[in-house]
Formats: sequence, structure tokens, C-alpha cells
Amino acid sequence: MSLKPRVVDFDETWNKLLTTIKAVVMLDYVERATWNDRFSDIYALCVAYPEPLGERLYTETKVFLENHVRQLYKKVLDSEEKVLVMYHRYWDEYSKGADYIDCLYRYLNTQFIKKNKLTEADLQYGYGGVDMNEPLMEIGELALDMWRKLMIEPLQGVLIRMLLNEIKKYTQLNLSLSHFIFNISMSFSDRCGENPNQKVIHGVINSFVHVEQYKKKFPLKFYQEIFEGPFLIKTGEYYKQEASNLLQESNCSQYMEKVLARLKDEEVRCRKYLHPSSYAKVIHECQQRMVADHLQFLHGECQSIIRQEKRDDMANMYTLLRAVSNGLPHMIQELQVHIHNEGIRGTSNLSQENMPTLFVESVLEVHSKFVQLINTVLNGDQHFMSALDKALTSVVNFREPKSICKAPELLAKYCDNLLKKSAKGMTENEVEDKLTSFITVFKYIDDKDIFQKFYARMLAKRLIHGLSLSMDSEEAMINKLKQACGYEFTSKLHRMYTDMSVSADLNNKFNNFIKTQETVVDLGISFQIYVLQVRRVHTNTFSLSLLDEDQITFYDTLLQKTMKFQKVHMFLFYHCIWEVKMNYLSKPYVAMVTTYQMAVLLAFNNSQTVTYKELQDGTQMNEKELQKTIKSLLDVKMLNHDSQKVRHVKVEPHQK
Repeated sequence: MSLKPRVVDFDETWNKLLTTIKAVVMLDYVERATWNDRFSDIYALCVAYPEPLGERLYTETKVFLENHVRQLYKKVLDSEEKVLVMYHRYWDEYSKGADYIDCLYRYLNTQFIKKNKLTEADLQYGYGGVDMNEPLMEIGELALDMWRKLMIEPLQGVLIRMLLNEIKKYTQLNLSLSHFIFNISMSFSDRCGENPNQKVIHGVINSFVHVEQYKKKFPLKFYQEIFEGPFLIKTGEYYKQEASNLLQESNCSQYMEKVLARLKDEEVRCRKYLHPSSYAKVIHECQQRMVADHLQFLHGECQSIIRQEKRDDMANMYTLLRAVSNGLPHMIQELQVHIHNEGIRGTSNLSQENMPTLFVESVLEVHSKFVQLINTVLNGDQHFMSALDKALTSVVNFREPKSICKAPELLAKYCDNLLKKSAKGMTENEVEDKLTSFITVFKYIDDKDIFQKFYARMLAKRLIHGLSLSMDSEEAMINKLKQACGYEFTSKLHRMYTDMSVSADLNNKFNNFIKTQETVVDLGISFQIYVLQVRRVHTNTFSLSLLDEDQITFYDTLLQKTMKFQKVHMFLFYHCIWEVKMNYLSKPYVAMVTTYQMAVLLAFNNSQTVTYKELQDGTQMNEKELQKTIKSLLDVKMLNHDSQKVRHVKVEPHQK
């Protein structure tokens, strides 16, 4: 083959070329040598001397394709009831042949057509001297364009009507099969479950996409206009009627199951027939007609299903409602109300004896139950998790009219019970697990500052009285609170904890400090002092002469020198525990008493009987606290108000 331009007889060359492309477009056999020769002929025409013949070749090829498609159109039209089958047969043949022709005309496409082809800018803004209505197209594109103009558009009405009828018949066939018993439907599925025209229907529909696949902009526009739009309308009409029929013969549970089955079947049909771009649109149309149009009915049944916790129905309703606009909010609200009612029912009328534990465990039980339900039934949807949080927040912070919320104090007591040595029967790991679970409930408290006050007070008692299960547990709990609320929330608690860790060393330094003083100091009693930094302390009026001003001054001086503290603000005597040795009995006994009890007992060192007024004047305690203290000593029979025995008290009414 010579690449040099030469004189070419167009008619002779075209006749040979025409014979080959007729065979190619009809998928007849073409010998390899002949195929190669036609490549050479097209090249020779495109570079012919003295003038290239590419434009004439393009025109003649276009005329051939037009005539060929017109002949096929007549054959399809004459097939009457077999229009879809014949159309699909000829399209399958023609589309493959068009690909081969496009390959054969590769040199014309690259050297003549592409050089003269209009760009997107030319098409948008116009280009002088060129017919904008007849732009040059590559041969493969031209073949597809001829099919669209001369085959699809004239047959459009017939094709679309027959396609919709075939799909409807197949849909009804599947629905009728669904009424058979499972094993019967399985045995006949190969015969009746598949539409014999499935390949034909898919091929015809796909041709609407294929004929404009070469377009860079909106390649699916033709498919959407002639088929997808009408198909969606018919789909909506069909499922609107189907939904009406199902509602008449089914309750809500049955209706939801059948709708989900219809949606699943429709999804399968979409994948068999339609272009992937249509899948979501078709399913959306089904959902609109069978779910969105009947939201009032579904929402009306929602409350009953949730309150009875019908898990299968809840899962089905969630699946249906989440797919439509404004479907889920009603269900979310109903679940929130149900969780609130469950929580209130579980936390009301609790036993006073163990109320903190029962309260926390009831909330945790409700939380665990509905977290599991949401994860397994409602796909872990965060909207429902948020509803759970809102519901439990309302439960934890619930209060009766004209009363305060009890949750902060109950939760503080719950922690106090776990962190005390008296928490018998539990290891540190078990306590750790319970405290970790407790944080779940703690996060729902609105008044966290009130909880902090209760917790700080109880922490102080545990630290001072040595009642903590372990210091590691105390520190771990403070860290959990810090993670939940931040450093500022726990800074006071953390200081109290760290102060206790240095108190033993501080007491040793205090004793050494006393010995180094120039003047020997006799404190008169043996004692240990724990230093806690607190911002605000509420105390009762009280007087105890065991520590005088000199002793307090010594301790202040030590703190200022060794710990760089400022002056001690207040001695919290009511937090102290005293060891009292009683010498008036036959055997000496040592009793552990509070500071207030100690003050009352010390009044009997110098007198066998003491009046109520003398006790009040000597201790400067308020009346309520003094009566409470005296009663505690009477209850254990350390004092007696009925006899005149040594060191027994005679209580007289207070004279104002």
C-alpha cells in the first residue's frame, strides 16, 4: 500500500466499499483481506489527488445509513404484534455493525471529521459558513443519530406503549405468584417467574440510552424524555392503586410487610430492565405512592406499635418512614415519649432505704434496654439515640410540682456508697465498672453544680474519716467526672484529693516544728490535722477549748513556712472524730465520737449533772444540733436523764 496521494476513481472505489459496509452493517462475513483493502480505499479517498474526496465519502455513507435504517423501519412496522421483538433484533444487529463501520472509517474520523467538527464553543456561540443544523459527526455517531431520527422517533408512541404494557404484565405475574405456597412457587419459578421478553425489553430500553451515549452533555436526556418520564408516571399510577387495594385488605402490620415486598420486587425489576440512573427514581416514586401518601395512617398506628414494642413492626415502619420526607420525626417523638414514660415508671415509688442505688440502676436499665433496641431494630439511627438522651434527661431531672430535683443528691449518694469501705461484696474492679456506668446517668443531670456540692461534702467526709475504699478509686472517679465536665468542674475535688496525700507528711512536720520552738509547747492532746482547700464552707456556731489560739497560731505558722499557705480560714470541728477514754467504769473503754458528742461529754469532767442551758452556753451549739447530739448519747445509754448517777445528765427545759 502506497501512502502517496494519487488520483482515485470515486465511483469505482465507493462501489467496492459499499458492498463491504452493507455486509458489515448486517453482520455478514467479510474476509480479512477484503477488510484490509477497504481500510486502504478509505485512506486513498481521504488523501486523493488533486482534491481529497473525504467530504463526498462522508455524504455517500450518510445516504447509505439513512436508506438502510428506513428499510429496517418498514420491516419493524410490518411486524405488527412483534414490533418489540423485531426492533430489538434489528437494533442488536445494527448497533454492532455501526461499531465495526466506525472502526473501518477510523482515518476519515480522525483526519477529516475531527478537523472540521464543531467544538462545544462553536455550537454554543455559532460558527460562520457552517450549517449548524447538520454538524459533522463521526461515522459511529452518525449511525446512531440515524437510528434515533429514522427509527426511534417515528416508532416512539408504539414502542413506549408496548414496553409499559409488557412491564405491567410481568409485575402482575410476579404479584400473583406471591400468593402461592413457597414450595409451589419455587417449582414453577423457571417457567412462570421470568418474563420471556425480559432480554427484549431491556435491549429496547437500553437502545434509548445507547443512541446518544457519545454526547458529552446530557447523554441521558433522550432516554429520560421518551421513556423514563412516562414510565415514572405509569409506575406512580399503578402503585397508587396497589396501595389502595392493600389498605382495604390488610392491617398496618400486614400493609408494611407487603409494601416492603413490593419495593423489593420493584428494585429487582429495575435492575432487569432500566438504566442504573433510573433505579432510585423508580423506587422513590413507589415510596411516594405507598408510604408518603399514607403517612397519616402509618403515623396513627405508630404509637401503638412503639408502646407495645413490636420489634418487627418497628423495624418495618422505620425502613418505610426514613425513605420519605417528614416520615421519621413522628416516630422519633413517639419513641421519646415511650422512653420517658418507662423511665418515670422505673424511678418512681422507690424504697427509701436504698433509693440512690435503685434510682441509678433503674435509669441504667432503661438506657441499656433502648440502646439495644435502637441498635438492633432501628439501625442505630442517631436521631433515635438523640431522642433517648432527651427522654432520659427529662427522667433524671424530673421533679414533682413545687419540689426540688432529687437526682443530684441521689447520684452523689450513689457514688458515696460505692466509694466507702462499707461497700461490701464488691472488688475494686466491680466498683470501677459501676462508676463507669454511673457516668452515663450523670451526663443527663442539668444541675451538675448541685451534684458537685453534694459530692464535695461527701468526699471530704470520706477523706477525713478514712472511709474511702481506696485512694485509687477516688482518683479514678474524679478523672471520670473531669472527662465528662472538664477540668474546672473537678479542680476543687482534685485539690481535696491531693491535699490528703500530703497530710501525713504535714503532721510530721508539725510535730517537728513544735519541738524546735524556743518555748516548749504543750498541746495537751494528741491530734492529727487534715488540710482541705475549699471555697465555701457552711458551719454551725460552736466552741471547744481543747485547741487554744497559740496552738492554732503554731499550725498557721507551719503552713505558711512549709506549704506556702495563707492563714487557715476555719477549723471544721464537726468533721472530726475523737477517741474518748472513759475511766468511770469498772473497765476503761475507748469510744469513737463526733466533735459535738465530745463537747457534751467533756462537760461532765467537772460535774455529775449538767443542765440543758449549761450545755448550750458551754458549747454554743444551736438548739437543733444540741438536741440531736444529746439524743444520740441517750440512745446508746452513755447518758441518762432519769437518774442521778455519776456523770449522768439531768436535762432541763431551756429558759429563754
